[in-house]
Amino acid sequence: MARLLGRLLGPREGDGAVAAPRDSDARPHPGALRRERRALLRAREERIRDLGGLMLEMYRRDRFREDLVQERCLEVIAIDDRLSEVDGLLKAVAELRSPRTAPRCSCGAPIQWGTHFCANCGRPTGATPVVSCSGCGAAIPADARFCANCGHVVETNTRSAEA
Repeated sequence: MARLLGRLLGPREGDGAVAAPRDSDARPHPGALRRERRALLRAREERIRDLGGLMLEMYRRDRFREDLVQERCLEVIAIDDRLSEVDGLLKAVAELRSPRTAPRCSCGAPIQWGTHFCANCGRPTGATPVVSCSGCGAAIPADARFCANCGHVVETNTRSAEA
């Protein structure tokens, strides 16, 4: 039984086994983590069922062995600890793989980081436009001669200074 638990949990400190060095960038594959989690859940369920059977037999025979119960309980606790580690790893992997929500323009297109205008509709992405009309303050393309909002003539020195 301890051999099976050792296989499920792997080498632990103090067992005399030398653990292989882990690369800090190497993360376990989510499929392997899910398989390990399912195996741990099955092993935990089996250990709890066995512990209940052991307690019933001890009650029937009126011979209670505290050391044996403690050993079996420690096995269940070790499996629970490993389950929480695997759950944490699965959560970390899921967060890394989940797409980050990019900000969106009012037209619905995603806005790339560092851009000043929407690639789909040309609207400015920031709170204040990068190039604006001196008459009405509306955003204008850098090569425009007239403001599309008010029709004001765009001054060439303003475009070169703000661009």
